[in-house]
Amino acid sequence: MNAIFDALKWFGESAQWSGPDGIPHRFVEHCWYSLLAFAVTVLIALPLGLLFGHVRRGRLASVTGFAVTSSANAARALPTLGLLILAVVLTSAGDLVPILIPLVVLAVPPVLVNAYAGVQQVEPGLRDAAEGMGMTGAQVILRLEMPVALPLILLGLRTAAIQIVSTATLAAYVGLGGFGRYIVDGYARQEYDQMAGGAILVALMAVLIQALFTVLRRWAVSPGVRLQYAGA
Repeated sequence: MNAIFDALKWFGESAQWSGPDGIPHRFVEHCWYSLLAFAVTVLIALPLGLLFGHVRRGRLASVTGFAVTSSANAARALPTLGLLILAVVLTSAGDLVPILIPLVVLAVPPVLVNAYAGVQQVEPGLRDAAEGMGMTGAQVILRLEMPVALPLILLGLRTAAIQIVSTATLAAYVGLGGFGRYIVDGYARQEYDQMAGGAILVALMAVLIQALFTVLRRWAVSPGVRLQYAGA
């Protein structure tokens, strides 16, 4: 409890709300790292998940299913801090690349697996009907499978976003900013109120992301699909 009270006192200091070390500036930095990693993750994992999930027949379907599950499990087993150190060795400290690599590797599995599983759960009869109407493979994915799989896709995106925001604190270890700066610098100076403040800020960002995706799910997912997943 003392740590929480100390953090609240730290928040009340005017110095924490201005300048390059102020909370607004660190918030912008943290958002920049997180949004960049999230965008790269979506560009990589979402198309692959949709494409692999679309393949259902023949040997290729079993190969893609194995590739999705095995690669996701392998990525989850990788140590984030170890990846960060390796990225620093291969690139240079202070650059965005060292922090983007572990963030993307950490965030790809939930997006990839959920997109794949969501498309796989679409009833074959619906897909056959769409193909019978003359839809191409891309049209089936975008107009049928993706809307039906949207709840699972959003769940994967939410999980990835929360993981990225939480892990982006590691950016401070490679000379970058963000809320991790408060944790790293606070530990180095034994200023535990600053450390607690940084941890609280990261937790609040995670809660905000949870709320945003809850609103997005209600807005983007059709009522019929929501009922289908609610009854599942």
